Amino acid sequence: MKFRPLHDRVVIRRAEGDIKSKGGIIIPDNAKEKPQEGEVIAVGPGSRDESGKLIPLDVKAGDTVLFGKWSGTEVKIDGEDLLIMKEADVMGIVEKTVAVSKAA
Repeated sequence: MKFRPLHDRVVIRRAEGDIKSKGGIIIPDNAKEKPQEGEVIAVGPGSRDESGKLIPLDVKAGDTVLFGKWSGTEVKIDGEDLLIMKEADVMGIVEKTVAVSKAA
C-alpha cells in the first residue's frame, strides 16, 4: 500500500462479515451488517500537544480494533476498501488470547 496517514489517523481493513446466519441461511450482500471490527493497516506518527511534543498513538499496524458503526471515512486504495479514522474513533484493541493446553 502506498498510503501513509498523517497525524493521529489510522487506516483499517474491515473484518469480513458472516455469510451465513446461525440457522444456516445465506445472507445476501445487501442485507449484511458491516462489522465494527478490523485490522489496523497503517498509523500516522501521532498528534502534537500544545508545546509541540509528539504524542505517539496507542494502536499499531497489525492490531485488531473495535470502532463505532459510523466511524471513519470509507476509501478505496489499490482496489481495496479501507477505512480512515482518527485514533479517538477507535473504541479499543481486541486482545488475542492463546489457549494453553496443559498435559494431564
